[in-house]
Amino acid sequence: MRAYMESLFYVIYLVFIITIGVVLLIKSKDKKALFYFGLGAIILGFGDAFHLVPRSVGLFTKTLDNPSEVLASWLGIGKLITSITMTIFYLLFYLFIYKRINKERNKVLDIIVSLLVLSRIVLCSLPGNGWLVNSSNLLWGTIRNIPFVILGVLVIVLSFIHLRNVKPYKLLYLMIILSFAFYLPVVFLASTYSWVGMMMLPKTICYMIIGFLGYKDLKQGE
Repeated sequence: MRAYMESLFYVIYLVFIITIGVVLLIKSKDKKALFYFGLGAIILGFGDAFHLVPRSVGLFTKTLDNPSEVLASWLGIGKLITSITMTIFYLLFYLFIYKRINKERNKVLDIIVSLLVLSRIVLCSLPGNGWLVNSSNLLWGTIRNIPFVILGVLVIVLSFIHLRNVKPYKLLYLMIILSFAFYLPVVFLASTYSWVGMMMLPKTICYMIIGFLGYKDLKQGE
Protein backbone atom coordinates (compact mmCIF):
# COMPACT_ATOMS: atom_id res chain seq x y z
CA MET A 1 0.00 0.00 0.00
CA ARG A 2 2.82 2.39 0.86
CA ALA A 3 4.37 1.91 -2.58
CA TYR A 4 1.12 2.85 -4.34
CA MET A 5 0.29 5.82 -2.13
CA GLU A 6 3.79 7.30 -2.08
CA SER A 7 4.30 6.79 -5.81
CA LEU A 8 0.91 8.36 -6.57
CA PHE A 9 1.93 11.38 -4.52
CA TYR A 10 5.17 11.65 -6.51
CA VAL A 11 3.26 11.53 -9.81
CA ILE A 12 0.84 14.23 -8.62
CA TYR A 13 3.74 16.41 -7.50
CA LEU A 14 5.76 16.04 -10.70
CA VAL A 15 2.77 16.66 -12.97
CA PHE A 16 1.68 19.61 -10.83
CA ILE A 17 5.03 21.40 -10.57
CA ILE A 18 6.08 20.82 -14.20
CA THR A 19 2.65 21.86 -15.52
CA ILE A 20 2.74 25.07 -13.51
CA GLY A 21 6.24 25.75 -14.80
CA VAL A 22 5.18 25.25 -18.41
CA VAL A 23 2.10 27.46 -17.96
CA LEU A 24 4.21 30.23 -16.42
CA LEU A 25 6.77 30.01 -19.21
CA ILE A 26 4.11 30.16 -21.92
CA LYS A 27 2.11 32.98 -20.35
CA SER A 28 4.92 35.01 -18.81
CA LYS A 29 5.35 37.00 -22.06
CA ASP A 30 7.03 40.23 -20.95
CA LYS A 31 6.93 39.26 -17.27
CA LYS A 32 10.55 38.22 -16.79
CA ALA A 33 9.96 37.39 -13.12
CA LEU A 34 7.43 34.68 -13.91
CA PHE A 35 9.70 33.37 -16.65
CA TYR A 36 12.39 32.70 -14.04
CA PHE A 37 9.77 31.20 -11.72
CA GLY A 38 8.42 28.91 -14.42
CA LEU A 39 11.84 27.80 -15.61
CA GLY A 40 12.81 27.04 -12.01
CA ALA A 41 9.68 24.96 -11.48
CA ILE A 42 10.34 22.89 -14.62
CA ILE A 43 13.99 22.27 -13.71
CA LEU A 44 12.98 21.36 -10.16
CA GLY A 45 10.35 18.90 -11.36
CA PHE A 46 12.49 17.15 -13.96
CA GLY A 47 15.42 16.98 -11.55
CA ASP A 48 13.30 15.45 -8.80
CA ALA A 49 11.98 12.85 -11.25
CA PHE A 50 15.48 11.35 -11.51
CA HIS A 51 15.35 10.62 -7.79
CA LEU A 52 11.66 9.84 -7.28
CA VAL A 53 11.31 7.31 -10.10
CA PRO A 54 14.04 4.94 -8.83
CA ARG A 55 12.73 5.46 -5.29
CA SER A 56 9.32 4.24 -6.45
CA VAL A 57 10.99 1.23 -8.09
CA GLY A 58 12.62 0.46 -4.76
CA LEU A 59 9.28 0.75 -2.98
CA PHE A 60 7.50 -1.63 -5.38
CA THR A 61 10.33 -4.16 -5.34
CA LYS A 62 10.73 -3.84 -1.56
CA THR A 63 14.45 -3.21 -2.02
CA LEU A 64 14.63 0.48 -1.11
CA ASP A 65 16.49 -0.16 2.17
CA ASN A 66 18.72 -2.82 0.62
CA PRO A 67 18.90 -2.00 -3.10
CA SER A 68 20.67 -3.97 -5.78
CA GLU A 69 23.85 -2.53 -7.28
CA VAL A 70 21.92 -1.19 -10.27
CA LEU A 71 19.14 0.39 -8.20
CA ALA A 72 21.69 1.87 -5.76
CA SER A 73 23.41 3.49 -8.72
CA TRP A 74 20.11 4.88 -10.02
CA LEU A 75 19.21 6.23 -6.59
CA GLY A 76 22.62 7.83 -6.13
CA ILE A 77 22.75 9.43 -9.57
CA GLY A 78 19.17 10.61 -9.07
CA LYS A 79 20.21 12.30 -5.82
CA LEU A 80 23.14 13.94 -7.61
CA ILE A 81 20.89 15.33 -10.35
CA THR A 82 18.31 16.48 -7.79
CA SER A 83 21.02 18.19 -5.73
CA ILE A 84 22.18 20.17 -8.75
CA THR A 85 18.70 21.04 -10.05
CA MET A 86 17.58 22.22 -6.58
CA THR A 87 20.60 24.52 -6.55
CA ILE A 88 19.70 25.93 -9.97
CA PHE A 89 16.10 26.35 -8.75
CA TYR A 90 17.25 28.61 -5.92
CA LEU A 91 19.54 30.54 -8.27
CA LEU A 92 16.55 31.23 -10.53
CA PHE A 93 14.49 32.11 -7.48
CA TYR A 94 17.11 34.66 -6.51
CA LEU A 95 16.79 36.22 -9.96
CA PHE A 96 12.99 36.02 -9.72
CA ILE A 97 12.85 38.05 -6.51
CA TYR A 98 14.63 41.05 -7.99
CA LYS A 99 12.66 40.92 -11.22
CA ARG A 100 9.40 40.68 -9.26
CA ILE A 101 10.14 43.86 -7.29
CA ASN A 102 11.71 45.50 -10.36
CA LYS A 103 14.97 46.41 -8.67
CA GLU A 104 18.60 46.16 -9.73
CA ARG A 105 20.51 43.33 -8.10
CA ASN A 106 23.43 43.98 -5.78
CA LYS A 107 26.64 43.14 -7.66
CA VAL A 108 28.41 41.88 -4.52
CA LEU A 109 25.45 39.64 -3.73
CA ASP A 110 25.50 38.40 -7.33
CA ILE A 111 29.12 37.30 -6.87
CA ILE A 112 28.33 35.60 -3.56
CA VAL A 113 25.37 33.73 -5.03
CA SER A 114 27.41 32.68 -8.08
CA LEU A 115 30.20 31.35 -5.86
CA LEU A 116 27.73 29.47 -3.68
CA VAL A 117 26.08 27.85 -6.70
CA LEU A 118 29.41 26.97 -8.31
CA SER A 119 30.87 25.55 -5.09
CA ARG A 120 27.73 23.50 -4.45
CA ILE A 121 27.82 21.97 -7.94
CA VAL A 122 31.56 21.26 -7.71
CA LEU A 123 31.21 19.66 -4.27
CA CYS A 124 28.31 17.54 -5.47
CA SER A 125 30.39 16.37 -8.44
CA LEU A 126 33.35 15.08 -6.41
CA PRO A 127 33.77 11.28 -6.22
CA GLY A 128 33.85 11.31 -2.41
CA ASN A 129 30.06 11.63 -2.41
CA GLY A 130 29.80 8.03 -3.59
CA TRP A 131 26.76 8.62 -5.75
CA LEU A 132 27.30 5.45 -7.81
CA VAL A 133 26.81 3.31 -4.70
CA ASN A 134 24.17 5.58 -3.15
CA SER A 135 26.49 6.39 -0.25
CA SER A 136 25.08 8.16 2.82
CA ASN A 137 28.42 9.56 3.97
CA LEU A 138 27.58 12.11 6.67
CA LEU A 139 30.78 14.10 6.18
CA TRP A 140 30.24 14.61 2.45
CA GLY A 141 26.54 15.22 3.02
CA THR A 142 27.48 18.04 5.38
CA ILE A 143 30.19 19.53 3.16
CA ARG A 144 28.12 19.69 -0.01
CA ASN A 145 25.12 21.18 1.80
CA ILE A 146 26.99 24.08 3.43
CA PRO A 147 26.85 26.36 0.34
CA PHE A 148 23.31 25.16 -0.40
CA VAL A 149 22.06 26.11 3.06
CA ILE A 150 23.77 29.51 2.85
CA LEU A 151 22.12 30.06 -0.55
CA GLY A 152 18.78 29.04 0.95
CA VAL A 153 19.20 31.46 3.86
CA LEU A 154 19.96 34.28 1.42
CA VAL A 155 16.82 33.53 -0.59
CA ILE A 156 14.75 33.33 2.62
CA VAL A 157 16.06 36.70 3.84
CA LEU A 158 15.48 38.34 0.44
CA SER A 159 11.98 36.86 0.25
CA PHE A 160 11.17 38.21 3.70
CA ILE A 161 12.61 41.66 3.02
CA HIS A 162 11.19 42.20 -0.46
CA LEU A 163 8.11 39.98 -0.82
CA ARG A 164 6.45 39.74 2.60
CA ASN A 165 4.15 42.61 1.63
CA VAL A 166 3.64 41.49 -1.96
CA LYS A 167 0.60 39.39 -2.81
CA PRO A 168 0.57 36.42 -3.12
CA TYR A 169 4.09 35.92 -1.74
CA LYS A 170 3.57 37.02 1.85
CA LEU A 171 4.34 33.58 3.25
CA LEU A 172 6.86 32.54 0.60
CA TYR A 173 9.79 32.88 3.01
CA LEU A 174 8.00 30.60 5.47
CA MET A 175 7.48 27.89 2.83
CA ILE A 176 11.20 27.97 2.01
CA ILE A 177 12.10 27.78 5.71
CA LEU A 178 9.82 24.76 6.14
CA SER A 179 11.24 23.06 3.04
CA PHE A 180 14.73 23.28 4.54
CA ALA A 181 13.45 22.23 7.97
CA PHE A 182 12.13 19.02 6.40
CA TYR A 183 15.12 18.53 4.09
CA LEU A 184 18.05 18.83 6.51
CA PRO A 185 17.02 16.01 8.90
CA VAL A 186 16.90 13.69 5.87
CA VAL A 187 20.48 14.64 4.97
CA PHE A 188 21.83 13.98 8.45
CA LEU A 189 19.58 11.26 9.86
CA ALA A 190 18.03 9.20 7.04
CA SER A 191 20.98 6.81 6.86
CA THR A 192 20.46 5.95 10.55
CA TYR A 193 16.69 6.20 10.77
CA SER A 194 15.03 5.23 7.49
CA TRP A 195 11.66 6.67 8.55
CA VAL A 196 13.18 10.16 8.48
CA GLY A 197 13.08 9.90 4.68
CA MET A 198 9.32 10.40 4.92
CA MET A 199 10.02 14.06 5.76
CA MET A 200 10.65 14.57 2.06
CA LEU A 201 6.87 14.37 1.60
CA PRO A 202 6.03 17.58 3.52
CA LYS A 203 9.08 19.20 1.89
CA THR A 204 7.55 18.37 -1.48
CA ILE A 205 4.22 19.84 -0.39
CA CYS A 206 6.06 23.09 0.41
CA TYR A 207 7.37 23.15 -3.16
CA MET A 208 3.86 22.58 -4.47
CA ILE A 209 2.59 25.53 -2.43
CA ILE A 210 5.43 27.68 -3.76
CA GLY A 211 4.50 26.67 -7.29
CA PHE A 212 0.86 27.54 -6.63
CA LEU A 213 1.90 31.02 -5.43
CA GLY A 214 3.55 31.65 -8.79
CA TYR A 215 0.43 30.50 -10.64
CA LYS A 216 -1.72 32.71 -8.40
CA ASP A 217 0.53 35.66 -9.21
CA LEU A 218 0.03 34.96 -12.91
CA LYS A 219 -3.77 34.85 -12.60
CA GLN A 220 -3.86 38.06 -10.57
CA GLY A 221 -1.92 39.84 -13.29
CA GLU A 222 -4.24 38.75 -16.11
